[in-house]
Amino acid sequence: MTADHSHSHDHTHPHPVNEDDDMDLTEHEAKFLALKAMLIEQGILDAAEIQARVEVNELKTPHQAARMVARAWVDPAYKARMMADAKQAALELDIPVTEAALVALENTPDLHNVIVCTLCSCYPRSLLGEPPAFYVSKAYRSRTVREPRRVLREFGLTLPEETEIRVHDSNADLRYVVLPQRPDGTEGLSESDLAALVPRDALIGCAFAKTPS
Repeated sequence: MTADHSHSHDHTHPHPVNEDDDMDLTEHEAKFLALKAMLIEQGILDAAEIQARVEVNELKTPHQAARMVARAWVDPAYKARMMADAKQAALELDIPVTEAALVALENTPDLHNVIVCTLCSCYPRSLLGEPPAFYVSKAYRSRTVREPRRVLREFGLTLPEETEIRVHDSNADLRYVVLPQRPDGTEGLSESDLAALVPRDALIGCAFAKTPS
């Protein structure tokens, strides 16, 4: 059955006041947050400038979850394990996951998954780094639930009417990562080349994987 969205508000546990309080920070993450706070407090940079720089830096290398996607595209057995237990599948690739639970969702021609956190900004930071600015915005958090097809069109994703769009609401105990569809023309590419085709936004359902140039 075709539907614009299917979602549940599984916020049985209260969200933290601070979006970083719901996870155990690594030493690197703690230092980054302390430095970020100091720069903002002293007026050297504002939060938007810091986020812009983080996003530029992150574009230089595939996000950790892109490695999982690339492996799943070439290894059906790994894909099955990823869909059954995404956290354990990450650990297979020596990717530490600090979130309590992680679920992988596969995008197909018939089903497109998109991730949101309606009450704050719960996000799989250990896999994807800092969330993009749009993800934490009130507009994205509210509109994606109400009108996901329209929101995705604004991101440049025009999906067939027969494709079901399913919205998944992250919470303090559960995070999601999307397995995007593999682009055509990628047969024979190495895993590292495939990972380079997976932008961060594709891992939350707001972009497609890139086609090879």
